[in-house]
Amino acid sequence: MVKVVAAIIIKEDKILIARRAVHKAMAGKWEFPGGKIEEGETMPEALEREILEEFGVHVKADRFLATNTYSYETFQIELHAFFATHIQGEFMLSDHDKITWVTPDELQVYDLAEADIPLVKLLQLKK
Repeated sequence: MVKVVAAIIIKEDKILIARRAVHKAMAGKWEFPGGKIEEGETMPEALEREILEEFGVHVKADRFLATNTYSYETFQIELHAFFATHIQGEFMLSDHDKITWVTPDELQVYDLAEADIPLVKLLQLKK
């Protein structure tokens, strides 16, 4: 079981999603950005660290949204999603080849990573 965090970053009523780069597992899939929780980290600490590492920006983890468990072919993921506020910095890409800001309703037209799909319905209900 891989434990990960995902950031739901909202700006002007739109949500940030990122497309996984060709050199990453699940290349081409869109996702709510985040990553693995390291030993000794809290979930908010992991989220803030991962976003800084992946995009070079500072965020502040806010309220918890949901946890989703999903079994891929070779591993199982436990995804913990938090709303996060962009504090500082310009988004740069390293693990992703593209980012975009979308409305909750627009999320369903993107090829999202399977573990992220249940979060879409929750976000559409909260709009």
